[in-house]
Amino acid sequence: MPSTDSKTVEETSSKTRKKHPPMYKVLLHNDDYTTMEFVVEILMTIFGKSLEKATQIMLNVHNKGKETCGIYPRQIAETKVETVHNLASSKGFPLKSTMEKE
Repeated sequence: MPSTDSKTVEETSSKTRKKHPPMYKVLLHNDDYTTMEFVVEILMTIFGKSLEKATQIMLNVHNKGKETCGIYPRQIAETKVETVHNLASSKGFPLKSTMEKE
């Protein structure tokens, strides 16, 4: 005879697996001062993009005004945004990064 305890654990475990934390898009915004090379460097070092993918995203930022760099759980997205701002500021660039719920 199966116990009701194992069934409860199974149901709870199933519900837990289905609920994922909310995800956030990290965006870079175009400006007239930050160099394209620096944006590519940021995309490669902070977001782990290849040179080709970083260049493609940088061109989208330049042409469209903003572009998604990655999608992460909230705390990771916040850290990425803060890291972008700190690195840009240390190099004298006004590069803006934001996050929005996906």
